[in-house]
Amino acid sequence: MTALINAVEATASTSAPPVERHVWLVRLIEWLRHAPRTALPTGLATGLANNETSPAGESKTPWPVRRLRHLLNLLDKQPELQAHVQALLTAFWTDIDAASLFADFGFGNRQSLAGEIIQRIQRRCLPGTPETADLAALFALLFEPDDSDWVAAIDSATLARLAALVAPATPAWQATLLEAITILVSAVHASGYSPALRQRMDPALLLDEPFRQLNRAADSLRESLPQDKLGGAPEAALRDAAYLRAVLDSARRAAASVTEHLEQFGVSVNIVFELDQLQGRIGRIESLLDCVLAPDPVPEWQRLLVELLATLRQTQGLRALLRQHYSLLARQVAERNAESGEHYITSTRAEYRDMLRRAAGGGAVIAGTTLLKFALAALGLSAFWGGFFAGTNYAISFLIVMLLHWTVATKQPAMTAPAMAASLGEITKAQGAGGSADGQVQVEAFIDRVAQLIRSQVAGIAGNLALCAPLVLLAQWLARKLFGAPLIGPAEAEHVLHSITVLGPSPLFAAFTGVLLFASSLLAGWAENWFVFHRLDSAMAWNPRIVARLGAARARRWAAWWRLNVSGVASNVSLGFLLGLVPPVAAFFGLPLDVRHVTLSSGQLGAAAGALGFDLLTQPVFWWCVAGVLLTGVLNLTVSFWLAFKVALRSRGVQVKARHRIGAALRQRLLKHPLSFVWPPRQPL
Repeated sequence: MTALINAVEATASTSAPPVERHVWLVRLIEWLRHAPRTALPTGLATGLANNETSPAGESKTPWPVRRLRHLLNLLDKQPELQAHVQALLTAFWTDIDAASLFADFGFGNRQSLAGEIIQRIQRRCLPGTPETADLAALFALLFEPDDSDWVAAIDSATLARLAALVAPATPAWQATLLEAITILVSAVHASGYSPALRQRMDPALLLDEPFRQLNRAADSLRESLPQDKLGGAPEAALRDAAYLRAVLDSARRAAASVTEHLEQFGVSVNIVFELDQLQGRIGRIESLLDCVLAPDPVPEWQRLLVELLATLRQTQGLRALLRQHYSLLARQVAERNAESGEHYITSTRAEYRDMLRRAAGGGAVIAGTTLLKFALAALGLSAFWGGFFAGTNYAISFLIVMLLHWTVATKQPAMTAPAMAASLGEITKAQGAGGSADGQVQVEAFIDRVAQLIRSQVAGIAGNLALCAPLVLLAQWLARKLFGAPLIGPAEAEHVLHSITVLGPSPLFAAFTGVLLFASSLLAGWAENWFVFHRLDSAMAWNPRIVARLGAARARRWAAWWRLNVSGVASNVSLGFLLGLVPPVAAFFGLPLDVRHVTLSSGQLGAAAGALGFDLLTQPVFWWCVAGVLLTGVLNLTVSFWLAFKVALRSRGVQVKARHRIGAALRQRLLKHPLSFVWPPRQPL
C-alpha cells in the first residue's frame, strides 16, 4: 500500500508533467476494462488484489463495473489515498481543455466528406499521443467503443459514489458545458448561413431567423444560470433553456428542408455531410442542456458518456460513414432509374408486341456492331487502342438504338430493378398501415410486376436474338456470293466457337458483364443527378452566350432534350466504353477478364456459322455455344438486376418481412399460370 501511495503522490505532484497524469489515467481505465491478468500501473493492482472478491449475485455484472466498485472501496478505506487521487484529478482538469470533448468530438474540422475520410484514415493509421491538452484527442486513448456497454451498466449507487469522488476535483463543470454549448451554437450558426445550406432551405422556415437567434438564446442561458450550482436551475434559466430548445427545433426543421430540395434538384455528398454535421451539433447541444439543467446531473453525465462512446465507434469506421452519406445519392440514382425502368416493363399484349419490335430493331443494330467488331480486330491494334475503338463501336451502336427508341435486352434489368424495389416499398407500407389484407393485395400486385418484368426480359432477348444472328449470317452469305469469301473467315470462327462455349470461362465473363451493366446504370443515375444539381438544363436554355449562338427556341429545345436523355446517353456511352476498355485494363494488371454480352455473342455465333457452313449445326460444339449464349443472357440479366435491386432496397431502407408470403404467392402463380411469365394473358390475373 505504501508503494501505491508513493506512486500516486509522484504522479499527482506539481513537478510531474501533464502527460504522465494522462498515461496514468489511460492505464487505470485499461485496468478497469480487462480481467485480472492485466497489471495495474505503478503498483495499484497490489492494493486492490485483496479487495477483488466477487460478492454474491455479481456474476452478471460487467467486470469493469465490479473493478470500479473495488477501487472505490479501497479509496473509502484510505482517506489519504483518496485525497491524492482527487489531487491528481484536479490537476488533470486544470490542465486539460475539456470543452473540446463536448463541442468538437465526433465532428469534422472540414465541411467536406473527402476531408473527413482523410482524417479518419489518418486516425486509424497514425498513433495518438497522450501529450495533449485536448480532451477530445485524449478521449480516443482513454476509452474504446465497447466501453459503452459497461459504462451504461453502472448502477446508480456506484454512480453516486463515483460522483462524490470526482465532483470535488472538477470545479465549474457547468461553465465547461456552457462553453461547449457556445462553441456548438457558433458552429450551427455558421452552417445555417453557409450558402450551400441556406440557399436550399425552405424560405418559410427562415422567416423567424432561427439561426440568428441562436447566439442570443445561448448567451441568455449562460447569464441566467449560476456557475457554481451543482444541480438544477432557477426558473429564469429554465425559461431561457426552453427558448433555446425552441430555436434549436426551428433550426432543425429548416435544416431538414434541405433534404427535400436535394431530392428534387440533385444531391451533393458534401452538402449531405455538412447537413449531417449541423444536425449532429444540434443534438449534442440538447444533450449538454440535459446535463446542465438536470436536478441530478449524474445520470445525465452517464448518458452523455455513453453517447460519446457511440460517437467514438462511428468515427473509427469508414463503411458506415460512406453508407450514410451516399445513401441519399444512391436513392436518387435508384429513383431516376426507376422512372426510366417503367418504360421497360410491359403489362399488356400491345406493349409486349411493341417490346418485341423495339428489341428486334436493337438486334439489327447490334448485328452491324458485331461485323464492325471483327473489322476492328483485323486491324491488329494494340490492346488499349483496340479496346478504345471497340468501346467507341459499342457506345455509338447503343446510342443509335436509344435514339431510334429501340432497346437492347441487357439494358433492362438495372433500370427495372429500382421500379421493383418501389413495389416492395409499397408492400412494407401496406403491412405497417393496413394490416394483412392490404399487405396481401400489395403482394399480389408485386407478383404481377414480377411476371411482367420476366416476360419483358424474355421479349427483349427474343427480339434481339431474332434479328442479330440471322442478319450477321445473311451478311456472311452475301459476302460469299459477291466476293467469294465470307467477311469473317474460318480462323476467326474457330476462335468464336472456342470463346463462347458454355464449357469454357464464358459463364464467369457473362456474370462480370452483368456487373458492368449495373455499373453503367449507376453512372447514368449519377450523371443525371450531376446534370440536375448544377442546373445545366436551365443554363442551356437561358445562358446569354448559348442563346446567342443557338437562338432562344433551339436552346430551349436542346435543354429539354438533354434533360430528358442525359441518363440514357450516359448509360449507353459508359456501357460501351466499359465493355471495350475494362478487359485490356484488367489484362494490364494480370487479370484475365473478358466480357460476354448475349446479343453480341449471338451475332458472333451467326458469323461463325456463316464462315464454317451449315454443317456446323450437326456438331456438338455449335450447340454448346448455343447453350453458352443462353446462359450468358441469363447471367447478364440476373447479375445486373440483383445488384441494382440490392442498391435500390438499401437506398429506400426497405426491409420486407413478408418474404414467405411473396414466395408462396410466386409459387402459386407459377403452378396456375406459368405462361404468364412468357406471354401476357388476355385478362388481368
